[in-house]
Amino acid sequence: MASGKQTKYIVVSGGVISGIGKGIIASSTGLLLKTLGLTVTSIKIDPYLNIDAGTLSPLDHGEVFVLDDGGEVDLDLGNYERYLNVMLTRDNNITTGKIYREVIEKERRGDYLGKTVQVVPHITNGIQDWVERVGRTPTSANGRTPDVCIVELGGTVGDIESAPFIEAMRQFQFRVGHDNFCLIHVSLVPVVGAVGEQKTKPTQASVRDLRGLGLSPDILACRSAHPLEDGIREKLGMFCQVSPQQVFSVHDCESLYHIPILLRQQGIVDVLTDRLKLAQLSIPAEIAAEGDTLWAQWREFARRRARDLEKTTIAIVGKYTYLADSYISVVKGLEHAGLNVNRQVKISWVEASNLEEATMQKDPLKYHEAWQHLCAADGILVPGGFGERGFEGMVLAAKWAREHRVPYLGICLGLQVAVIELARNVCGKTNAHSAEFRENCEMPAVIFMPEIDRTTMGGTMRLGSRPTRFQDSAAARSSKIRKLYGGVDEVHERHRHRYEVNPDLVEELEAAGLHFVGRDSETGERMEILEMANHPYFVAAQYHPEYLTRPLNPSPPFLGLLLAASGQLDGYLAGEELTHGTDAKLKL
Repeated sequence: MASGKQTKYIVVSGGVISGIGKGIIASSTGLLLKTLGLTVTSIKIDPYLNIDAGTLSPLDHGEVFVLDDGGEVDLDLGNYERYLNVMLTRDNNITTGKIYREVIEKERRGDYLGKTVQVVPHITNGIQDWVERVGRTPTSANGRTPDVCIVELGGTVGDIESAPFIEAMRQFQFRVGHDNFCLIHVSLVPVVGAVGEQKTKPTQASVRDLRGLGLSPDILACRSAHPLEDGIREKLGMFCQVSPQQVFSVHDCESLYHIPILLRQQGIVDVLTDRLKLAQLSIPAEIAAEGDTLWAQWREFARRRARDLEKTTIAIVGKYTYLADSYISVVKGLEHAGLNVNRQVKISWVEASNLEEATMQKDPLKYHEAWQHLCAADGILVPGGFGERGFEGMVLAAKWAREHRVPYLGICLGLQVAVIELARNVCGKTNAHSAEFRENCEMPAVIFMPEIDRTTMGGTMRLGSRPTRFQDSAAARSSKIRKLYGGVDEVHERHRHRYEVNPDLVEELEAAGLHFVGRDSETGERMEILEMANHPYFVAAQYHPEYLTRPLNPSPPFLGLLLAASGQLDGYLAGEELTHGTDAKLKL
């Protein structure tokens, strides 16, 4: 966008129920605009009072997503990064806590010159200023000022905590002008009764509430189990004061990767182009061509997701398995890697504590089912987590993978688990443990990082993008994980941890066959990547590679796990083609 031109803003709100899929609608809309060659950024507004998501339980709010700058944010920002292929910052996540903190700090400095500080105008102006500031910040993708900024308004219309943000957006539409503001309202069209009739009243009521607050939707995205029936669009258009062409059916389909295709087929690009006067924007020819390529690649990726690919089973051994959103980036990392190696990933969720002897005593059925899932898996993944619950079960899973030569990927805690398992069962240090769970243990294989603040919880871990350097050793030069990274000397990945491998044990662990092929670039004393010798694939990372996975560019550690679990890793590293499992062959 040329300097001085106004960024366009698309606000995505939700009604009827929470968790309706606003994030996917926002991400899909952003992707479609990118296919036009537009530069897109996004903002997630979370109306909770927390400063950030860092102290929230994954079982309460889903995964905590970490950005390059160390921001701990809502999982929807992960969707934005994956769909838009941009690097966002902590400023792209607004919370009530952040806004109130900023306004109160201004009040303490005397910025308001003795005025009474109120929700309106001071809080609402703070929200608008923040949104506009982010909307004018050049993106990491191409360094251009965004043409479009998509703002997802968390929560549900009518929530008390959302009221200041709704009011801010009501004012914001006049600040930026009619042609630069578009509201997409995501609502539910449920099916009630034995006859299976789709009901529009919940959406009508939601839009009525929204209009009563001063906002009128330009587009209705209607979530439903099945496509909207004949007459539903017309009925919603009549009662919600939009044309039927502005009502979109977002029904259940084969995968979330089909949502952009579904919306485009129904004409949302044309509606947005007309509503926001997008045709008037000047787009460089080379960027427009990149948009065409992006759409072709996305359609191929979605098509591959719909094919009947050979299945590969991966057991995720974790402690938050009752809520899949707790590991949403891990799931996406597996899915992206699987589709890029022509395999459909079947995830077998294994609650780590169910592998332990204590569960055998209390609930033998759960114990045997957990072990059955673990033993039947083609690969094992142990993700990150906090707290001691399930830790010993993870150690048992790592032991099974090592002894039975099952491909293994450990992430953060999963690396520490692998270290403790080897120290106990190969190096003979049976009392090896983590200082996180046994602060004064005799043999701390994992220790507290010396520079970390013990007095507060929020934002005090080792966070964000840090460099990891592959070592100049025979093990590192021949390592599979280094080859999967393209043979580079250094990688930048995102971290989120307070504990690290005890450097005093490294020499003994390496003598036992556990090679630390990657260490931190700053000191060389932090163990970042381990790989076991004489194993099909036993890799673990202290960082979180799942945060950088992309549909069209899967994370190398996940790629290696899927290749090894499907028996294709050695061939892939030798430059062979990847097989479909039946007739076709595709080159990655």
